[in-house]
Amino acid sequence: MIQQDTARLLITCDDQPGIVAAVAATLAEQGANIISLAQHSTDAEDGRFFQRLVLHIEDFADRREDFERGIARLAEKFGMQWSLHNGAQPKRVAIFVSKYDHCLLDLLWRTQRGELDMEVVCVVSNHPDLEAAVRNFDVPFVHIPSGDKPAMERAQLDLLADKVDFIVLARYMQILSDDFVREVGVPVINIHHSFLPAFIGANPYARAKARGVKLIGATAHYATADLDEGPIIEQDVARVTHAESAQDLQRRGQDVERMVLARAVQWHCEDRVIVDGASTVIL
Repeated sequence: MIQQDTARLLITCDDQPGIVAAVAATLAEQGANIISLAQHSTDAEDGRFFQRLVLHIEDFADRREDFERGIARLAEKFGMQWSLHNGAQPKRVAIFVSKYDHCLLDLLWRTQRGELDMEVVCVVSNHPDLEAAVRNFDVPFVHIPSGDKPAMERAQLDLLADKVDFIVLARYMQILSDDFVREVGVPVINIHHSFLPAFIGANPYARAKARGVKLIGATAHYATADLDEGPIIEQDVARVTHAESAQDLQRRGQDVERMVLARAVQWHCEDRVIVDGASTVIL
């Protein structure tokens, strides 16, 4: 997946005539070759414009500052928000987990196979149960017990400071404080079952079984101060029947959680996700 001298450019602005031509002209002046391009407008009139470009730029690392100055001039003209990402540099991630291992092990396995363009800096857990499983992947495991929540989160912040590009909550059964979300300074991706808000709390699959649900699913989203209300990245569902037990529902639900989280993490690593207020655009 990693390609030298490759960059990803994300652009957001009010839709207006001439954007695509201006971007293409600026990139041509900078000697950048467009490898792929995806774009979306929310409305033909008075809409918002989103664009993702994958570029080949010779000697990108050495030329990056000059290239960014050219993009900044273009952005000023069109009122753009933009970001530029090095396609040859895997994103650094910390995975937070408690005792459920299905999402964690799936991410570690996919990373080991080269399916996810990221480096797992460490796995952080409030329980020691999964240490042996994580070390099988040659990934550091850090146990920071829960109890004194401010002390726990301070230890986590000190551990991760300037070392990660994003965090994944792979069934981390602790609520992040507003202070943590603000201070950590990187995106946080969370995964949970899609019963919310109907079955909040413990044993959601047993209560879903008791209510006779016909669909189970999962949602991956960015965490905000309102933990389960951040911008949604990906969702999926599976149809179930009355004949399946609560354990069957949980097993199938965990399968959906694995796939949904893997897709969300992959899209984030590939810089395909643009946050638009409370929503996202995936390009």
